[in-house]
Amino acid sequence: MKKFDPILSVKKAASNQSIRLGEKTFQKKEKADGFFTEVANVFLFISQTIKELFSRNFEFKEFLNQCFQIGNKSVSLISITGLIMGLVLTIQSRPALIDFGAVTMLPGMVAVSIIREMGPVITALICAGKIGSGMGAELGSMKVTEQIDAMEVSATNPIRFLVVTRVLAATIMIPLLVLYADAIGIMGSWMGANIKGDVSFILFFSQAFSHVDFADFLPAVVKTFFFGAVIGFVGCYKGYHAGRGTESVGKAANSAVVLSSLLVIVVDMIAVQVTDMIQQ
Repeated sequence: MKKFDPILSVKKAASNQSIRLGEKTFQKKEKADGFFTEVANVFLFISQTIKELFSRNFEFKEFLNQCFQIGNKSVSLISITGLIMGLVLTIQSRPALIDFGAVTMLPGMVAVSIIREMGPVITALICAGKIGSGMGAELGSMKVTEQIDAMEVSATNPIRFLVVTRVLAATIMIPLLVLYADAIGIMGSWMGANIKGDVSFILFFSQAFSHVDFADFLPAVVKTFFFGAVIGFVGCYKGYHAGRGTESVGKAANSAVVLSSLLVIVVDMIAVQVTDMIQQ
């Protein structure tokens, strides 16, 4: 039977504790290194994209193709979303305005709400789900099947062909989709106002746009360009830097949707603060 040595047991406990602390420190260092590496990769990716954007050999045909994929194939979804947005907002707001005797303010209130905030944000979130996931999955599958590596071997710049065209197409087409959604939303508001009332089309739109100023319209349009750029950059980055396994395609699409939706909300918050500071 071994004799119990308290000094030896204390030394072993201290040694085990130091080993565990060393492992935790190493793990935290790896996480920190991974975070800073990811930030550096993001800035490098953005700088390469901006550099290739102003290159001479711009892929114009691929840009038009991406505009068609982003714009035309999203019209049906944006139409349904905009129509329901205006319809629901009108149906829910009408009873409260009737209680205050301000039902005549309904067209202007709905128009300002849709143009300034609801139209751009909801449309951008819908596009983040559809367009961002599509870019992440498409580029991720190309990464897994080594098509991007094949493009580099064949002297084709993948950043210029794949990323620049998609980012620029998203930056241009999403503002157009937002304007279309605003128009459809106001149309849906007119339909909602006629469910329990009788308002002519011309009278409703004249009352709606009589309350809309240029200061309401311009900031809402400007921030949609940033929404499009954020969605394009995030979707392309997540897909371009996907892993080699087939599971990475789904992860790239999922992370592209989550991150782009979050950044759309953050950009909107910043835009609202900047607009408020300018208008004061």
